[in-house]
Amino acid sequence: MPVLKNDRLLKALCREPVDITPIWIMRQAGRYLPEYRATRERAGSFMNLCKTPELACEVTLQPLRRYALDAAIIFSDILTIPDAMGLGLGFLEGQGPVFAYPLRRESDIRHLQVPDLERLNYVYQAIQLTRQELAGNVPLIGFCGSPWTLAAYMVEGRSQPGFPLLRKLQQENPLLLHKLLDILANSVCAHLNAQIEAGAQAVMLFDTWGGMLPLSEYEVFSLAYLKQILAGLIRHYNNRKIPVIFFTKGGSHFLNQMANTGCDAIGVDWEISLQTARAAVGEKVALQGNMNPARLLDAPDSIRQSVVEILAAFGQGEGHVFNLGHGITPDVPPEHVSVLVDAVHELSKQYHQAR
Repeated sequence: MPVLKNDRLLKALCREPVDITPIWIMRQAGRYLPEYRATRERAGSFMNLCKTPELACEVTLQPLRRYALDAAIIFSDILTIPDAMGLGLGFLEGQGPVFAYPLRRESDIRHLQVPDLERLNYVYQAIQLTRQELAGNVPLIGFCGSPWTLAAYMVEGRSQPGFPLLRKLQQENPLLLHKLLDILANSVCAHLNAQIEAGAQAVMLFDTWGGMLPLSEYEVFSLAYLKQILAGLIRHYNNRKIPVIFFTKGGSHFLNQMANTGCDAIGVDWEISLQTARAAVGEKVALQGNMNPARLLDAPDSIRQSVVEILAAFGQGEGHVFNLGHGITPDVPPEHVSVLVDAVHELSKQYHQAR
């Protein structure tokens, strides 16, 4: 593989000195880009897009052709593991992910096994292709959903406010839920390791629904399994550290607990300032975030002002990766992303001067 020309992201995740704050954007390959929509139409369905390595590579690279982003993230979905387990993942317009065979009986869970990774080979092929096409320009991020988040969709069958069927299982049969979460933790660990071996240079765990839990339950049903995954992950590969990012949506009150797991960085949403977040985690981890995606609908001057405020909130020094506090939305004008990326690179220089 070619020598990595831009390693700002990897350095920042490891809290090493950089010249400017690196930026990438959650869902940066997505529906706000007309070229993505065209490729998605050519694929025929979202799952075909995910499962065709050449097309997944193509949409991964599309935002890198437009913007001076400091990382690519492989185009995939957090729910590929349950699909590989045979639950039949599909996507309905206006509804999001839907499983044809949700886990509704105890026997459904007891029969589950860690999937054959061959059923996820399309992800690894897409990573290999993308690494070749990137030619060392920027690093590539791999990712997966957290066990708690995967379980939420697998039990419910789709996204539902509060995930009542999952909560019912949690209250009535917590041991069965723990069995499911353990299988998922082993599956996620295997999947992320395979992504690393295929060429992912950093990995991220999306705990989309961990924030719905109170702290005592979050530690038992979500964080414990993130720690289990972390313990089994490849942390160094090809003489380079593989940084690990945890992101719990709505989890700003869990930062200290996440920081003590041994992960390298924590994704932060916009419900807390980076100044407060940095005070909470100290020198333990890097922070990623935390602009509200809705700010990208504002005028360019307002976008720049938001960048000013977020950079100032983190302050001087290392360990900040600029990102949104959640995924970019389909209604964002593509030219506004240019404003954001350029502003971060221009305005962050002052925070990385030698001290």
